[in-house]
Amino acid sequence: MNYHHLYYFKTIATEGGIAKAAKKLRLGQPTLSTQLKQFEDNLGQILFERRKKRLYLTEAGRIALDYAQEIFKLGDEMLDALNDRLQKDRIEVQFGILDSVPKHLALLLIQQAQSVQNCIVSIQEGRGDMLLRELKAHRLDLLLANESPPVMDGQGLHARRVARMPVVICGAKQYLPLKKGFPASLTNQPFIMPLATNRLRVDLDHFLKMQNIRVDTVAEVQDTSLQKLLGANGTGLLPLARPAAEDFLNSKELYVIGELDGVHEDLWLVAGDRKIQNPVAAQLMRSFKVDGEAR
Repeated sequence: MNYHHLYYFKTIATEGGIAKAAKKLRLGQPTLSTQLKQFEDNLGQILFERRKKRLYLTEAGRIALDYAQEIFKLGDEMLDALNDRLQKDRIEVQFGILDSVPKHLALLLIQQAQSVQNCIVSIQEGRGDMLLRELKAHRLDLLLANESPPVMDGQGLHARRVARMPVVICGAKQYLPLKKGFPASLTNQPFIMPLATNRLRVDLDHFLKMQNIRVDTVAEVQDTSLQKLLGANGTGLLPLARPAAEDFLNSKELYVIGELDGVHEDLWLVAGDRKIQNPVAAQLMRSFKVDGEAR
């Protein structure tokens, strides 16, 4: 197979026509048309049909485009792998971390990565949808998420739950009397809540509804570090996965008022399907743990 012809075909298909493809490839349109004809002749298949002065992929063309995209994606992976492994003293591993994941869990992931191999760690934080796109495009090696990822067949992703963490209600010292009669004692108390789109918020709202408890939501905050600072300042009570609260509990800036029966927060590692795996990422997908909480 002539891979120049394959690349020309892929460019014509993705650009939507010979004129745009010729401009991108810096070739004359007659030259590009000739190259496409030679490619079709070699395959023995018509890849495009012309309707109303536009090119449309035939069934054979759609099949060929799927393969072409995979072939060139694999080529990009090869270059990334060679650059990472041969042109640097240390391999680079790129993590995406949801901005709602507690920072100490991100630190744990970095520490375990560096215990696997001497590596350079790159961190990108953000929303789940944006980070999933980066993962699918192979610009990230792993995604650390505290909400169940929408991993479905055909998306090129796979996930492993690395922890199931109990959720506790925490507060400053002034809220310690609420331990008596928990959870009914939470009624009408000020709360610092996760955003409404957060899975923990959905589960918490369901728990409170089932217990017939109404609380006073005084703040909605995505970042757990800010949640803990507000809680330690006495602004209100806050729900946290137990491991996420440990630093403030140990310093006695926050206290556990009670644990929510049946409410937990899961932690997931998500990876994209790749022919050439980053070895650090591959090892973490097998071995990453959170303080013995992994199940």
